[in-house]
Amino acid sequence: MGHFRQFLPRPVRRIALALALAMGLSHPASVLAQAADRLEQAAPQANLQDDAYILGPGDGLELKLFDVPDLSGPLDVLNDGTVSLPLVGSARVVGLTLSQAHQWLLTLYRAQLQRPELQLQVVRPRPLRIAVVGEVERPGVYTLTTNETSQTEGAPAAISGLPTVVDAIQKAGGITLHADLRQVALQRRLPGETPSFKRASLNLMDLVMAGDLLQNPLLFDGDTIRVPKAQEPVPESIELAATNLSPQQINVNVIGEVKSPGRIPLPANTPLVQAVLAAGGLETWRGKKSDIQLVRLNRNGTATRERFNLDLSQGASNPKNPPLRDNDTVIVSRSSLAVLSDAIGAVSTPVSGLVNVWSLFRLISDTNN
Repeated sequence: MGHFRQFLPRPVRRIALALALAMGLSHPASVLAQAADRLEQAAPQANLQDDAYILGPGDGLELKLFDVPDLSGPLDVLNDGTVSLPLVGSARVVGLTLSQAHQWLLTLYRAQLQRPELQLQVVRPRPLRIAVVGEVERPGVYTLTTNETSQTEGAPAAISGLPTVVDAIQKAGGITLHADLRQVALQRRLPGETPSFKRASLNLMDLVMAGDLLQNPLLFDGDTIRVPKAQEPVPESIELAATNLSPQQINVNVIGEVKSPGRIPLPANTPLVQAVLAAGGLETWRGKKSDIQLVRLNRNGTATRERFNLDLSQGASNPKNPPLRDNDTVIVSRSSLAVLSDAIGAVSTPVSGLVNVWSLFRLISDTNN
């Protein structure tokens, strides 16, 4: 069936578990995988919010044996995916859901006890290791807990509660100017010892524009979030700048014929015209409105240069008044009059110096006479 499987219905899981016990397998995941292959078409589409927690190294469990309380106690899932069970020894639980692990331990204890009754619960979930790639400010692997700090705000803001897709994107610094929020992909591992995955498509634009919280599911350990690049300019880029998915502040260099050139902090996705105004506007008669250059550094090390007209009546738009991003450079070119004036000044300055020296020489000569 490939790498993308659906969760098996509960009756199928029970049958697969019975087959595993009958065959004497040490781990039921292999039979579950085989059953999944046979029943792929019949399995229903699983909702991301309904996915079961999968046990993994670092989880803290609590085992209660009601008939033998002396054997009850905490269990830690080790790096090799096993737990150490009283009377039984080492048992592999990695890749199982809590329900599957409960049935597996119950089966193991039936070989040692008569009619054992047990309860298994997760008391200390492991931190989530999540990959965030694509059009985010800082792609990479992040470890998320129930207490995090957002990296999208001008000042760090606390994030509490179980991590969600938005929390992970905020942890990665927020989205870039070219992010396509309508086709965000979430990849999630399915239960089983052999790695298999499923994918879901999320429309985060519906989340930020219409408040559809179903587009912001809780995350599981091993999830991968991919934010694709938009094929065309995003028309809602200005509205997105006001959301908590975007960096709240960028730094832009505005140089050339402006009154206050330098590096200027601006709100994210500030349009080109607003950046020029933030630098004090054009120098009178020296700035050339028809030659405003935007130099942008790309992630691959290249740079692009575009020219625009400065039109104060132009709203934010990619063709005429593009939104800026962090580390952009805006160059306001000199007008023809400014070029001519600077040329005359460059020629006349040395000459005026010679004239002043000659005048001083004549003054000294007249004094001596």
